Amino acid sequence: MNTPRFSVVIAAFNAQRTIAETLDSVLAQTEADFEIVAIDDGSTDETLKILLGYAALDERIRVASQSNQGVSAARNLGVSKARGELLAFLDADDVWHADKLAKHAELHASDASIEASFARIAFCPDTDGALSAGRTRSSVPERYCELEDVIIENAVCTMSNLVVERAALLAVGGFNRSMRHVEDQDLLARLVGEGHLMRGIPETLVGYRMSADGLSCDFSAMLDAWKELAHRWSHRIDVKRGEALYCRYLARRALRSGATTTLARDFVRRGLSSDTKAFLSGGPRGVATAGAALAAGALPARARSAIFA
Repeated sequence: MNTPRFSVVIAAFNAQRTIAETLDSVLAQTEADFEIVAIDDGSTDETLKILLGYAALDERIRVASQSNQGVSAARNLGVSKARGELLAFLDADDVWHADKLAKHAELHASDASIEASFARIAFCPDTDGALSAGRTRSSVPERYCELEDVIIENAVCTMSNLVVERAALLAVGGFNRSMRHVEDQDLLARLVGEGHLMRGIPETLVGYRMSADGLSCDFSAMLDAWKELAHRWSHRIDVKRGEALYCRYLARRALRSGATTTLARDFVRRGLSSDTKAFLSGGPRGVATAGAALAAGALPARARSAIFA
């Protein structure tokens, strides 16, 4: 069997509601030189059955299952089974644009020094199981990423956005199994911090599913985990500035997801207390976030999600 250019690693846990849409977005890629390595992390629903059904129809899909050990352990298992030169991660509830892999292939071919890449993402509201097109897009730096780009600004935003050379990922030790939050930023910090070059593609290639009840929206736990991560790199980043910007990021995420306005206001307060100038930086972005958190209480959750998505 020929070695594929890409290995798409999907870690899934109780994802029966979304996994088919995720898989379909990979199978629709214009770049066909890939395999899918799907890891079921001890699901108790129909996730494994759905994965096996897809694998029976397409020889590019391989499935493995483990007892529930968390997303980092599942991704590491997927990496150990992957054969491709480039690893492309995708969460079991997100989707890709059809040109996702093709665009990354072009970038890596045009600059041999790049070891990791990402693109813009669209924040897509999940309304009763239906994924809607979001209006908000992430941004990418117009240069190779620096440490602050991944620890503070989180330019990659989600693991569903990352493509990385397998050799580079193995060189930094893979994912930290003990982390349940910001494990993606921890990996990215080690990649960039240890000198591996990463660059963004200025095109929207990922649809990120937003859901207020998901693990990715446990905002307070995310902040605690981020503080621990930032402390480890405090000799190379401005932690106070970073906390202000990360709190602003969480406030906006809370508003987009339809979480409580109290939570969004708390992140605004924490961010302003850490570094007022940093929080209010970036043109209207900081002021708009603070104002939105204060005013959002007058709007129902569904309306807030529509406005900030």
